[in-house]
Amino acid sequence: MTSQTLFYILITILILSFIIDKILDNLNAKHYNDPIPEELSDVYEKEEYEKSQQYKKVNDKFSNLTSFISLLATLAFFFFDGFAWLDQWARTFSENNIIVALIFFGSIMFTSDVLSTPFSYYHTFVIEEKFGFNKTTRKTFFLDKVKGWLMTAVIGGGIIAVIIWFYETTGNNFWLYAWGMVAAFTFFMNMFYARLIVPVFNKQSPLENGTLRTKIETYAKKVGFNLDKIFVIDGSKRSTKANAYFSGFGSEKRVTLYDTLINDLEEDEIVAVLAHEVGHYKRKHIVFNLIASIGLMGFTFWLLSLFVGSDLLSQALGVSQASFHIGLIAFGVLYTPISEITGLLMNYISRKFEYQADNYAKDTFEAEPLISGLKKLSKNSLSNLTPHPAYVFVHYSHPTLLQRFRNLKNKK
Repeated sequence: MTSQTLFYILITILILSFIIDKILDNLNAKHYNDPIPEELSDVYEKEEYEKSQQYKKVNDKFSNLTSFISLLATLAFFFFDGFAWLDQWARTFSENNIIVALIFFGSIMFTSDVLSTPFSYYHTFVIEEKFGFNKTTRKTFFLDKVKGWLMTAVIGGGIIAVIIWFYETTGNNFWLYAWGMVAAFTFFMNMFYARLIVPVFNKQSPLENGTLRTKIETYAKKVGFNLDKIFVIDGSKRSTKANAYFSGFGSEKRVTLYDTLINDLEEDEIVAVLAHEVGHYKRKHIVFNLIASIGLMGFTFWLLSLFVGSDLLSQALGVSQASFHIGLIAFGVLYTPISEITGLLMNYISRKFEYQADNYAKDTFEAEPLISGLKKLSKNSLSNLTPHPAYVFVHYSHPTLLQRFRNLKNKK
């Protein structure tokens, strides 16, 4: 295979991936005007449903525009030897491969984020504002950007630097060391994300004593789930949309409730939502996902080790000699079909897990509060109640609201 052939394979993958996504988006968009299923007729009033349809259509048009512009920019960078030019520019600062790679990736990420900022700004302050979701101030928006850049530089840059150091010092076995390092980092972040990362962007405070805390603690005790860290996060600082999540293991295990969730749902509905999350823990879904993620990571690093040192990968992007950072870009595109397949599998498993967690909540608490809570969350976020099955199969990590409703109603 010649470098030119590989180049056009990369281009074909990029274009085909885009086309498949747009076909799925188009199929999904054709269902925007479908009538609400009878079981969900109480989710929206007529005007609210029309608003949700409009929200979906506006976001669909915006997504089509931004993804098309992103594809054109990416193809231009490929056809006009942008990677080769950037590699040469980075080498004017240093001959050290680690520093060159950090400048190379840092430039791509920073430039990409700066160019996408106007679109992100428009989505936040025009689209989300129009439909009543946005609570972000312009100060918070830009502070988030700066914080994100700094964290990416420190954490992302550090990981890339260590991986390249392994590559240069351990040869063909670098993937084992890189896998071990990233796996350890992943486990660490699962443990301490809420303690170390969340405070950079949000305020967390313990849930005050009261009936809600009492109900949560009573339920946790009933199912033998040790839970003494219950926090409220100021999600309303950025959006009206609600959420809740568990994080950490062992002594770091905690539940975090968005203040918007507390405002939107009744106390029994909140407990039912948390019962669903407890179900994930009790059914070992958290452990499975962590092990699967680390296993897939190892497979990816192993595959990377087979190709990244090839001159062909670098030559396909206009660089004459093998370079880790150039090879990583080419490998990332070549890996796209594999990542799509593994993504389909993980989404399928995730949807199965969601059913199991729903069933656990029904068995240990009640189905009705969970159903009504899910309906309220869907209504308040103007969720799509009639997605196309193919779109659900490819993109959804959760079953649709209708599927979850029927599962909770029909389970014996």
